[in-house]
Amino acid sequence: MMEQLISVAQTALPVFLALGLGALCRKIGFLSREGVDVLKKVVVNITLPAVLVASFATAEYSLTTLALPVVMFLLCCLALGVGFVWTRLGKNKSHTAPYLATGFEAGMLGYALFTLLFKDHSTAEFAILDIGQTIFVFTLYKLLLSGGGKGKALVMDMVKTPILWAVFAGVLLGATGLYGLMEKSGLSGVFQGCADFVAAPTGMIILLTVGYDLVPKEIPWKSTLNLIAMRFVSMAVVYGVLVLLNRTVFNGVIFEGAALLMCILPPPYVLPVFADEPAERVQTASALSALTVLTMVLFAVCCAVTGLG
Repeated sequence: MMEQLISVAQTALPVFLALGLGALCRKIGFLSREGVDVLKKVVVNITLPAVLVASFATAEYSLTTLALPVVMFLLCCLALGVGFVWTRLGKNKSHTAPYLATGFEAGMLGYALFTLLFKDHSTAEFAILDIGQTIFVFTLYKLLLSGGGKGKALVMDMVKTPILWAVFAGVLLGATGLYGLMEKSGLSGVFQGCADFVAAPTGMIILLTVGYDLVPKEIPWKSTLNLIAMRFVSMAVVYGVLVLLNRTVFNGVIFEGAALLMCILPPPYVLPVFADEPAERVQTASALSALTVLTMVLFAVCCAVTGLG
């Protein structure tokens, strides 16, 4: 029993330690808002792309796995539909509220938690699910949020995003067999060593910045419970469909642990930027913070289940 508890602690405590350090940095003024924004840029533009290139390069590709991004894209659309229905029935007039029901903050949180929770699994198992929702967020999600009037700007945003280029490069290496040729020549070790070195601080930096932004006592919990319930219902639908498809159509190709972790993640952190009014921005940011807290609680539960199972 003691060994199992230690195993749980080894997985969960680093997450909460990093979050606590982030909160401490905010409280004592060790990091400024500008400094945290710079750290986020380092992750998005340098370390996370290294994670993605390596993940997709080492993934196993088949017609089935290549269909998964399409499935995830469609499921994100389904979740968005749940959000629109839920907010309309609840008479929530916030422009951004329905979008809390869909999308996942995989980049700034998911990969860090996956590598801690599933040490014996390749991040490619998580990445293959992430690619569909990443395309969704950078296309339809942002297009609808902006009212459809900034199509050119969104295209330029996609073109300039290192994350998407990293996904493309990784898929190119893996799906075309180039990475296999690198393995035969011995170059894959050099490639993997460079990628691992650059990607190493990703988890710590991400969790530090999340902890810096997370202030649970400032969340108006009563007013955000409805939005949390909406997110819970939409993610239950997404996870249920994924498991059903995995066991009937895809013959177990999907790692269901990765699917579960994806579904407990909060929505994309970029969402408050699209809020039109200050009150709407506060509501959206509060819901995101509350959902991040919920993610951490569920992550701790997952650690306990996998560690004690």
